[in-house]
Amino acid sequence: METLRRLLPSASSLIVFEAAGRHQNFTRAAHELAMTQAAVSYAIRGLEDQLGVPLFHRVHRAVQLTEAGEKFHADVSLGLSRIQKSAEDIRAKRRESNVTLAASTAFASMWMLPRLTKLREDLPEIDLRIQTSVRDLDLEEEPIPLAVRGGGDPANWPRYHTALLAPEVISAVASPAFVEANGMPQRPADLLRHPLIHLEEPVRRAYSWQEWFASAGVSYPSQARRLTLNDYVLVIQAVLAGEGIALGWNHLIERQVRSGALVPVGNHVLKTDLAFYVVWPRSRELNHQARRVRDWLLEEGRREREE
Repeated sequence: METLRRLLPSASSLIVFEAAGRHQNFTRAAHELAMTQAAVSYAIRGLEDQLGVPLFHRVHRAVQLTEAGEKFHADVSLGLSRIQKSAEDIRAKRRESNVTLAASTAFASMWMLPRLTKLREDLPEIDLRIQTSVRDLDLEEEPIPLAVRGGGDPANWPRYHTALLAPEVISAVASPAFVEANGMPQRPADLLRHPLIHLEEPVRRAYSWQEWFASAGVSYPSQARRLTLNDYVLVIQAVLAGEGIALGWNHLIERQVRSGALVPVGNHVLKTDLAFYVVWPRSRELNHQARRVRDWLLEEGRREREE
């Protein structure tokens, strides 16, 4: 290769030569390569000087490969095409290792992030990209293979395949410090004596305290003390800080409950007719790596439901 380096010190001149020979025109080659015609001519002249033979016959406003130029062009074209294909294959393989998952900030922060270490252990060759949004993204419009969505009947999403990740189960939760300072509410009605933290989602539908109390047969007074936040991660952070009691979506808070960071209070659980699903477009096939991420998510969901 040292001999080749001395013979052809500029690999870029080969790219210029290939384009010029293919077009039989320096101007069109310059346009393709975003160069000036003079720069193309200079590169070709330098290559001819290095090789010691003319590669083009230059006639009025036209060029034509010489006999030596034709042979050299055939070899250069073949070599560059092989290099290009190899580079494209490498980049395609790299792109395939990247899998994007669209989800809410709450799911990304509270369900996905605690499991990233396990994901890396189980799927070490996959680079997961999590894209959060306040609204559900259209996966057919975006180059995103997978998403997590909450809803009722999967038939409402006819353009997507769906698979169950977790049923929607909602409990009231507080911090241990809050319970210690204020006592443990034993019944749903007992919660009315405490500050309640409300979630007001800007786009996505979320069950409210009114609905939770109604499912327990308790009337919720509109004048009850309340703190309202529009981000569920902030809601849980407020609970952990001892600011009050909030609704806890079990699939998001189960690890914090298990660790003792959050405590179920009120002795009532609302099991809705909704659920959370992994979804992917019917209009295109998932590649191998995206299928592996999908299956990993579903297995984690299955294990959590069984536990």
